[in-house]
Amino acid sequence: MATIVGGLAVSHVPAIGNAIANHREGEPYWKPFFDGFPAARAWLDRVKPDLAVVLYNDHGLNFFLDKLPTFAVGAAPEYCNADEGWGLPVLAPFAGDRDLSWHIIEHLVAQEFDLTTCQEMLVDHAFCIPMELFWPQGAPPPAVPVAINTVQHPLPSPRRCFRLGQAIGRAIETYDKDLKVVVIATGGLSHQLEGERAGFINRDFDQMCLEALATDPSPLTALSSLDLVEQAGSQGVELLMWIAMRGAMTGQVSRVHQHYHIPISNTAAALLVLENTPVA
Repeated sequence: MATIVGGLAVSHVPAIGNAIANHREGEPYWKPFFDGFPAARAWLDRVKPDLAVVLYNDHGLNFFLDKLPTFAVGAAPEYCNADEGWGLPVLAPFAGDRDLSWHIIEHLVAQEFDLTTCQEMLVDHAFCIPMELFWPQGAPPPAVPVAINTVQHPLPSPRRCFRLGQAIGRAIETYDKDLKVVVIATGGLSHQLEGERAGFINRDFDQMCLEALATDPSPLTALSSLDLVEQAGSQGVELLMWIAMRGAMTGQVSRVHQHYHIPISNTAAALLVLENTPVA
């Protein structure tokens, strides 16, 4: 049976991808951010996941405002990247795992989640940058992308996203292949890119979120999506992916590593590593 070894959560600001492409990791502006990643990579080297389920939000590369599903799951043999206009290099395709994708899709539909199933799917910086951060030498494991709408209101609630994560976790646990799976969430934390609150960052709320995700997520699932906008900014709703990742942790959860740095391109950039120990 498949085993969930843990969860990772990380920011996905496009400027991070440019810093990687231009080898700026050691510069004074960037070094405090990149210094958080050796511990996460060491954990990945220890647990050696065979596959990643990546919870992310599309920024218009694959979906747009005219057609934007609440939840979409990839079921393709590979996932291509494309030019988004940020000046980021276009990366080689990422390998998929259609068998696990369909297993998750069938399980979620049986749990009454209405999904968009994508047998072709482009992935943008929200998917690609975490893969580069966690596997800087390339060769990340095959992945199943799960896109969550954080753009077009009405948004799914934190509780609904947590339950989506729980259903994904149960699906993985019932998969009949011997695989170690890591669940990755991308986005956030607090930030707002437009309007009167442009540049808004809420450090206290971010720290509360990191603690709740590691210990007790119930304060987060009690919030509404509009609460997230108020507390974390209009783009801070990307916390929905982090909440879904926490829901997928089906065992005993322990915090391995946490890193927080502000700001990176007007964003509170954070990293969280959780280990999931199955309960006998």
